Amino acid sequence: MPIIKSSKKALRQNKRRRITNLKNFKKLKDVVSKYKKALETKNQSEAKKLIPIVYKQLDKAAKTGLIKKNKASRLKSRLSRKIASLK
Repeated sequence: MPIIKSSKKALRQNKRRRITNLKNFKKLKDVVSKYKKALETKNQSEAKKLIPIVYKQLDKAAKTGLIKKNKASRLKSRLSRKIASLK
């Protein structure tokens, strides 16, 4: 346990941020997995509804530093290619 006052505060901040990051990462994974399931079941209309939500979550995760910007764009590219391959 930290002894110095600033270290105690840093520990509190880290705990709070970790909880927030875990929640946001879970949201992102849930949305992406829903989208992938829609693709697996060949449900193109459901996948088209989910793609803007997936993009929004990826952009938000990149903006807040949860994932890097290039990773977000790479995932968006790969996910959009998958829906294009259904056609």
